[in-house]
Amino acid sequence: MREITGPSVWRSGELAARTDWQYRLSAQDTAELERALEAVLEAGLPMEQIKKEDFPLPTLGARLADVQHALEHGSGSFFLRGWPSQRFSRQDNAVLFWGVSRHLGTPISQSAKGEHLFPVQDAGFKMGDAKARGPNTSKGLNFHCDRCDVIGFLCINQARSGGENYLVSSPAVHNEILKRRPDLREELYNPFYYTTHNVDTATSDPWCHQPIFAAVDGQFVGYVLRVLIDRAYELPELPDMTDRQREALDLIDAVCAEPSMHYELRQEPGDMLFINNFINFHSRSAFEDHAEPERKRLLYRIW
Repeated sequence: MREITGPSVWRSGELAARTDWQYRLSAQDTAELERALEAVLEAGLPMEQIKKEDFPLPTLGARLADVQHALEHGSGSFFLRGWPSQRFSRQDNAVLFWGVSRHLGTPISQSAKGEHLFPVQDAGFKMGDAKARGPNTSKGLNFHCDRCDVIGFLCINQARSGGENYLVSSPAVHNEILKRRPDLREELYNPFYYTTHNVDTATSDPWCHQPIFAAVDGQFVGYVLRVLIDRAYELPELPDMTDRQREALDLIDAVCAEPSMHYELRQEPGDMLFINNFINFHSRSAFEDHAEPERKRLLYRIW
């Protein structure tokens, strides 16, 4: 019931003033990345078989250890900028992003088909199409978490307009709710029903039960994916959502949407953004795309 403190707790202006979560690649860094990319391409290694040791970064590797630390013990996000992506093919950029990500963790599947690198791009699905997911539409997304520890994005093309990223500190949201409505903060530590995500292939259960806020081994954890919560409470075998539960979820949405709480950024081609899902929520604004297929907004995503 007490306020959370530490570097993971920030508001928009505070994150904007910090330098511990952003880094622009130097010419030396870029050359090192190019050498690593060239080595794996010459070796003919399939992308998903590339391991950290196959993608050596003698100098930049230490910086990526700092990225890990920032994700785990700092702000919860890291913005790695300046890769000259437009000098390379899309496949080469995918391999590069995979190699960098292998220095940070182990990629996992993002779909029922087992895709480990997912293109975030408007696929033109009609409203109500079962194949439509947030990342393959142009609509804005609510603040949420993905089904992994860390999510990474590499920007290949930006939209003609819109498509900005938003980050918010979930422990800061927790503190704000504690200040305004401690009764609802308590509600958020109780379990909510979620429908099972289509990537959760290890279970045949149609739903699961988990809280929004929790403490695990003394560490704060925040996790919300409201679309799956709302779907669960529509299932006939589950109880209806209570008014207090709905009010608590609405308050999370409202607090996250406040400009003083969330940080806005726009990834340019070559920028990589990594987010710890357990201490940051993220969202995206709606966007309008370019008419030319080769210029349409495209980000590569790794979980």
